[in-house]
Amino acid sequence: MLRQQTDAMNSAIDGMAILNEDGKYVYLNKAHANIYGYENEAELLGKSWRIFYDSEVIQRFEQDFMPELSRKGYWSGEVIGTKKNGSKFPQSLSLTAMANGGLICVVRDVTEGRRQEEELRRMNVFLNSIVENIPNMIFLKDARDLRFIRFNRAGEDLLGYSSDDLLGKSDYDLFPKEQADHFTKKDRDVLNGKEVLDIPEESIQTRTKGERTVHTKKVPLLNEKGEPEFLLGISEDITERKQVEDELKESENKYRLLADNVDDVIFVLDMNLRFTYVSPSVKTLMGYEREELLTLLASEMMTPSSLDLAVKTLSEIMELEKAGNREIFQFQILQLELRRKDGSTVWTEVKASFVRDENQRPVGIIGVGRDITERRKAEQALLDSEAIYRLVVENINDIIWTFDLSSMSYTFVSPSAQRILGYSNETLLKNLDLIFTPETKRNVLARFEKFIKDKPERNSLVFDAEHRKKDGSLIWMEISASPLNDVLGNIVGFLGVTRNITERMQADQELQKTLESLRKAVSATVQVMVSAVEMRDPYTAGHQLRVADLARTIATEMGLPQDKIEGIRMAGSIHDIGKLSIPAEILSRPAKLTNIEFSLIKEHSQSGYEMLKNVDSPWPLAQIVYQHHERMNGTGYPRNLKGDEILMEARIMAVADVVEAMASHRPYRAALGIEVALEEIEKNKGIIYDADVADACLKLFREKGYQFK
Repeated sequence: MLRQQTDAMNSAIDGMAILNEDGKYVYLNKAHANIYGYENEAELLGKSWRIFYDSEVIQRFEQDFMPELSRKGYWSGEVIGTKKNGSKFPQSLSLTAMANGGLICVVRDVTEGRRQEEELRRMNVFLNSIVENIPNMIFLKDARDLRFIRFNRAGEDLLGYSSDDLLGKSDYDLFPKEQADHFTKKDRDVLNGKEVLDIPEESIQTRTKGERTVHTKKVPLLNEKGEPEFLLGISEDITERKQVEDELKESENKYRLLADNVDDVIFVLDMNLRFTYVSPSVKTLMGYEREELLTLLASEMMTPSSLDLAVKTLSEIMELEKAGNREIFQFQILQLELRRKDGSTVWTEVKASFVRDENQRPVGIIGVGRDITERRKAEQALLDSEAIYRLVVENINDIIWTFDLSSMSYTFVSPSAQRILGYSNETLLKNLDLIFTPETKRNVLARFEKFIKDKPERNSLVFDAEHRKKDGSLIWMEISASPLNDVLGNIVGFLGVTRNITERMQADQELQKTLESLRKAVSATVQVMVSAVEMRDPYTAGHQLRVADLARTIATEMGLPQDKIEGIRMAGSIHDIGKLSIPAEILSRPAKLTNIEFSLIKEHSQSGYEMLKNVDSPWPLAQIVYQHHERMNGTGYPRNLKGDEILMEARIMAVADVVEAMASHRPYRAALGIEVALEEIEKNKGIIYDADVADACLKLFREKGYQFK
């Protein structure tokens, strides 16, 4: 009998041992030794059980466990044991008192069990988190009485009740009888048929949102016997989508009416460049009736040079199509000179893209053309004016310069500086001390500081300062400067003209008058240049600066390398550069845009990419600009990239762009506020927006007090 018991203990999975009245091992099976990291039982015979526990556990044995063992004759529980190598592990321990004062000990390593329990707990938390954060209403009913036993947050929000108000209730407790009858019938159909039921549309009366339209799927959950135990429901609120679809159907005729009455010419060509549709406005632009144009080729209306440009562009695009690079051609903008019916010509800006079949093959061209004759004249006048100004700057005897207050250095110096002072432009941009004595430098900077502080009515200052030439000689120069302001009106630098007045200071009064006249003329020229510098789009410029600063701060919070942070800041400052290709009247329109106009707006990231793709840079500026409207789940534009296909820099830019845009005033709506913007980021974290980027952004605003400047 004893041998049979010993054999049974030796083959047991659990560790089993017998200890004498002194707590020392007199017998143990191999499993017991292995649990504690020993290879054989002999290593432990005669050893005390105390070697497997630290002092704190031993104290618990002596004060709590042993007294209970003495009273009851047995004790079981869980403690932390120590293996031979010193590692700790959880164990299930059972002790039984023997008549001779000894103990029977059974021990089991429960590490794997605890790990599995923790993994199961984490999985339940994870699955519950998914259910709670899914934007659709999810509910669970008991199949017996159809009472609700689970609702997620989206369900609470949709119905306007808390879980406490919903759980244990039936449809008849929450909805009008007619609706409750409908829901109950559908539930019974699902449970009886044991199949999923898809209900594309049904009405549901809510507590706070009135009547809503939902798309519902009901799923029977069967037990091990194949009988329905629960009913799972998933409802998507499609009220707004259905309204949009209805409005879209209603507006289709309006779009046709718009196309027929818009001032720009909307046209469609087949791949042979033959018109298949043209809007009536072509009569105003070209002098042709629509019916006349439908018998002509587009090529017949172009001047030779414009035809060459159009054919060359189309050929290049078709080559890209053959190479599989169709995503590059989202749209193309060309300036073409067209022949009117009366023989005269008109300059047009044509924006066109392919019409594709279901296989994405080009089957036609759709475009919009507008008369830009006057704009071409204005652009040519501007180019002529710029050429004159450039000629003035390069040949004027005075030194024209710009000075940056943050770096305390010149950012531009005209070529005349080398003729007057002897130093090259590159040298002056690097070292201001070469041309000023220490005292003169202090006086010049002091005048700038006083001007900034006093904010005088006259928006310029004029003073004389001694300059040092490269040969060491000193000359007197007159400095005339006007402030350069950022979009917030802060002075960030000066634009000025420096003139050698050494001879003038020695000349007679007549020469003084002559030079004074010349100074006024040059000052007027400078003022014109200042005005040209300040002609900027205030919204786009301010938006880009704020996005650049937030994106840079997010990247810093995320611990990105400094070089990458600088690239993100640089890209942020130009991320909307593509909007230069969008008509200004669309950008600044204080009303909702049409679908066509919004499509044009959406093309600015493609335009920005086209502007930047050939710029040599240590950073992927073109790709960041290209991708800053892409979204993690592939719902962005222009290429529907998702996940790791999107650069980290572009993911950061996307979050910064959304937060700034929602928090700031837009031409078509008032600012929504920073809290609304942060709620958008938090709600779609890990879905639309990168989770790490979203967390960093939320932390900056909510914990570190970040604010837009």
